[in-house]
Amino acid sequence: MSRTSVFNSPLLLGFEPFEQLLERVSKTAQDGYPPYNIEQLSEHGLRITLAVAGFTDDDLSVTIEGNQLLVQGRQEAEDEAESRRFLHRGIAARQFQRNFVLADGLEVSAAKLEHGLLHIDIDQPLPATRTRTIPIDAGDETASAPELKAVGES
Repeated sequence: MSRTSVFNSPLLLGFEPFEQLLERVSKTAQDGYPPYNIEQLSEHGLRITLAVAGFTDDDLSVTIEGNQLLVQGRQEAEDEAESRRFLHRGIAARQFQRNFVLADGLEVSAAKLEHGLLHIDIDQPLPATRTRTIPIDAGDETASAPELKAVGES
């Protein structure tokens, strides 16, 4: 079954980046690992919390690429882990990558690993108020008119 795009219309030129973004978000939404929460801490603050049991801060990376927050986890293979024999292995230790699309103006302020949870704090700073005074032209044509000289006059 082939999928047709909503953006195929000739009236929607230049929307290819939006289509690619939607595809990327829908692909990552299907994978539920690691589970995460998004909570609002204040009027201008959010926190994303990922459950990353078994990962250390060296195994995790938090980066921002454009408007995307990218969280990756990768555990290095240890000699000790190969010698261990599990009767049941229910704690996932696989590598992962989670993408979150950040709206314009959002800034990641901190990332902290605590009790197997990775907390990423995001702030939305208030826009700076710009005040500018515009001079008012009085419309006095004689004062502002440049002097005109005839050709040949000095």
